[in-house]
Amino acid sequence: MSKENFDEIIHRSLEIRKKYHELELLHHGSEWTVEEDALAYLTDAGLVGRNIMSQQQRWPKAGSETELEHKLAENIWWLIVLAERSGIDIKEAVDKILTKMDVALK
Repeated sequence: MSKENFDEIIHRSLEIRKKYHELELLHHGSEWTVEEDALAYLTDAGLVGRNIMSQQQRWPKAGSETELEHKLAENIWWLIVLAERSGIDIKEAVDKILTKMDVALK
């Protein structure tokens, strides 16, 4: 993936999060905290696990293929949001970990 594509994914992710903040204000009078965002992410991460189990015929659940695709992508979105809200440059963080993993596997 090119740097520009990743930049666009990050930009779109953060713009969508702003729209969700607007809905939170409308419906609840306040935006979700970082902790609430983290809890939502963890909930979706758990659903990835259940959908993987279903895909591998280890958990009975209908429609898991479509939901798995959705939840995997949604988890990436949440990680981008959580990184931004935590003051972490996700591009830098991903580059660091991939470099570290490359070096470790040589």
